[in-house]
Amino acid sequence: MADRYKADHRGRVFNFFWPFTRWLLTVGTSTVGAILFFGLSRTEIIGRRNAIRDRNTLLLSNHQSLIDSFLIGFSAYYGQAIFKPWLIPWNPAAEENFYKNAYQGWWSDQWKCIPVARGRRDMRAVYRMIRALKEGTMILFPEGTRSRTGAIGRGRPGAGLVALANQPQIVPVTIMGMSDVLPIGASWPIPFQRVTILFGPPIDYSHLVGDERSKETAMAVVEQVMSVIRYQYDWIKRYRNGEIGRDTPPWVEPGYAEALRAGCQRSELAESSPEVERLSLPEDSEDVEPVEFDGSDRDTETRLIEEE
Repeated sequence: MADRYKADHRGRVFNFFWPFTRWLLTVGTSTVGAILFFGLSRTEIIGRRNAIRDRNTLLLSNHQSLIDSFLIGFSAYYGQAIFKPWLIPWNPAAEENFYKNAYQGWWSDQWKCIPVARGRRDMRAVYRMIRALKEGTMILFPEGTRSRTGAIGRGRPGAGLVALANQPQIVPVTIMGMSDVLPIGASWPIPFQRVTILFGPPIDYSHLVGDERSKETAMAVVEQVMSVIRYQYDWIKRYRNGEIGRDTPPWVEPGYAEALRAGCQRSELAESSPEVERLSLPEDSEDVEPVEFDGSDRDTETRLIEEE
């Protein structure tokens, strides 16, 4: 089994106190966030029971704002995470957004962020994610970047690679309204907005686990999940328009199964797509250096976070 994830960009003293400091500060800021989202905004959670409370659980969601991870994390696990700290999700985060300076980087580490370098194939970050996911839960955004229009974009294979390496339980998450709370370019959240977050049942991708760990297979996992996320997004639209009620969640509708099948069909990539090296966990990932590239491969499978 892999070693427990540590902030290998920090020293021994930091890592010694880190399990306590990150629990204390995450619970504290989550409480403030709960006041913001449930006291100053109209936030509704649907399907919270679908958020599995086991280790090696991967929450895949559409992406609308810089604080989406914050909303998803405490919506899924706030309360239970006070007594089970490993439930607080890990969040891969762009260095250019969350590690601009020492102060911001320290807070990002307390919020269980995993730094991912911009503009290069950061294999060190991939190994960090694999180790961290085994011991807890994680949130990833397959689109790779925030939506400018609110519409759900095309998924990228990075999240699928992490899933194939760890074979976690995958929960599809859909959010709506966060682009109004913190629009791109805004510095502070805007109160009194309507936010909806929906947790769908776990996705069965077992038919892909035995395949060769390639870009095609990783994309197949992502496309299956993205089809469900899109269907859930359309369901939220209908729900907010008053066309349906909470007593008919999306997963009981015939279209939900059709969305799963459609996702499998759309997962086929061009045969010329390059295969990806196996992501077997090295004995000591401390020795794995990030692999530089020239930027032409910016949509590569290991580009897991947003580019602004």
